[in-house]
Amino acid sequence: MINTDKLRGKNVLITAGAQGIGESITRHFIDAGANVAIHYFSSSDKADQLKAYALGKGQKAAAVGGDLTKEAEANALVAKTVEALGGLDIVVNNAGSLVARHELHDIGTDFWHKVMDINLTSMMFVTRASAQHLAKNENSSIVNLSSLAGRKGGHAGSLAYATSKGAILTFTRALASELGPQGTRVNAVAPGLILGTSFHNTHTTKESAAKTVAGIPIQRAGNADDVARAVLYLASEYDGFITGATLDINGGVYNM
Repeated sequence: MINTDKLRGKNVLITAGAQGIGESITRHFIDAGANVAIHYFSSSDKADQLKAYALGKGQKAAAVGGDLTKEAEANALVAKTVEALGGLDIVVNNAGSLVARHELHDIGTDFWHKVMDINLTSMMFVTRASAQHLAKNENSSIVNLSSLAGRKGGHAGSLAYATSKGAILTFTRALASELGPQGTRVNAVAPGLILGTSFHNTHTTKESAAKTVAGIPIQRAGNADDVARAVLYLASEYDGFITGATLDINGGVYNM
């Protein structure tokens, strides 16, 4: 069982925290008693609803929009978070997108850079701006959202996406070494097929999903709550020994 008491009163920034997996992560942190800064790109209504939900529980909350592929907006997000919450203990780097499916022969330079900027460069911007604030705490935590595609290479047309998600695994390991001395643990989660999200509603056909589920040992797809619980576990282990790790959430399709 997650010791949610460890999260009570903690200040958490969740990027893309108002839709899909991000929304579930945000709700779980709110229910655990944390103060939350909910980043959004286009889901302002949902972000405002989540903010109201947290405020209704007597917790601090902020909804902050921004394009995190732009350095200045990523820096502003972190600054507004610290101002609204009074500090920063946890960062959940959830923002990312497949954008579209293109195989190698069809990948344009602009498309490649767009995917890398959305999934990887934005994560670096937010983490770089956050690190100094996280260092002010005796214990702090970063959780990065990768993907099963970063482990296995993904389905057809996801070359750029899978490459960026694989890079996040290395980014996580390197950061764990670099930020460990300041008391910041850095881990990642790599979800497999998580249905009921806009990502798979957009990019995964029903036929493809059914075929994938048939190959999952526990015979079901994942859901956003499966991922959120794992993120909370990694984030809440303040005096723990887990850092530089990736937690695979895929029902047993891939393990190592």
